[in-house]
Amino acid sequence: MRIDVHQHLWGPAFIDALRRRPAPPRLDHWTLHLPGEAPYEVDPADHDVARRTAALAEDGVDLALTSLSSPLGVEFLPPEEGGPLLDAHHADALLLPERFRAWASAGLAEIDATALARLLDQGFTGLQLPATALLDAAGYDRCGPLLALLEERGRPLLVHPGPAPVADGPAWWPALVPYVQQMHAAWFAFRAFGRPRHPGLRVCFALLAGLAPLHGERLAARGGGRGQVDPNAYVETSSYGPRAVDAVVRAIGIDPIVCGSDRPYARPPADFGLGDAAEHAIRTANPHRLLTGKD
Repeated sequence: MRIDVHQHLWGPAFIDALRRRPAPPRLDHWTLHLPGEAPYEVDPADHDVARRTAALAEDGVDLALTSLSSPLGVEFLPPEEGGPLLDAHHADALLLPERFRAWASAGLAEIDATALARLLDQGFTGLQLPATALLDAAGYDRCGPLLALLEERGRPLLVHPGPAPVADGPAWWPALVPYVQQMHAAWFAFRAFGRPRHPGLRVCFALLAGLAPLHGERLAARGGGRGQVDPNAYVETSSYGPRAVDAVVRAIGIDPIVCGSDRPYARPPADFGLGDAAEHAIRTANPHRLLTGKD
C-alpha cells in the first residue's frame, strides 16, 4: 500500500467556520487572511473531495493522511475561538472517503489529553502539532501530557510548520524561511528535549525537518554526538525532490524517510531517483512502520 502521510483537505464545516471569523485566521469567500502572510487565494478545486480522490489515483497513492494546516494558528487560539474550528476540522475528517485518514489536532492554550484520547478512539491516526510548540524544553513540558498519551497508545506524532511571524517579503518567504527554520529547530529540540522524555514515541518531521539531518557533521564537531540515528524519528518529503532526498539518505539512511506531498500545495515526485527498493521503502514500507510501529 502506497501511503502519503501529509496532505491538507478542508471540508465544508471547517471552511464555514473560517468564514464566520471576524479576524485572522479568516476566509473571506476564498481569500485566506493570516497574521504573518500575504492574503492567499485558495483554489476551491483544491478542497473538492472528488477531485482530490482522483488525484490519489494520479499519484499512485492508496492512502493519504490529511491534517489541519498548522500555519493557520488554530491550535494557539483561545479555546472559545479555536474549539469550533478544531471541532469542524475533525468532523469533516471523519466524513472523508476510506482512502483518506487524518491526523488529530489539539488546542494548545489549554492542554487536554482526554480530548485527544477521544479523537484517537474515533480513528484518528495520531497527532499533529505545530513545530512552534516544540522548540525548547518548556514546549515539551507543556505538551507532555499529549505526547505521553501518544507513546502509551503507540500512536505517532507529526511535527508541522506553525504560524509565520509577520515579515515583509515575497509570497514564497514564509515557506522558505520561517517554516524551514521552525523545522530545523524542532528536529534538534526533539533530540535534546523530546527523546529523553519520550523514549518510545514515533515522530515524523515535515519537509525533511528543514534539512536539519544534513547538519550531523556540525553537530558532531560541537559535541552533540555522531552517527546516532534515531530509528523512531522520521522525516517526510513534502516539497522536496530527488536531490534533497538523496542528500538526507546519505546523512541518516533510507529507513527514516517517508513520502509526504503537502497537497494541494505541492505534488510528490513521480520518482525519487533512488531505485525501486528505495521507492518501495519511502512510499510503502517506511510509512507503514511510522504509522503502526510494525515492519
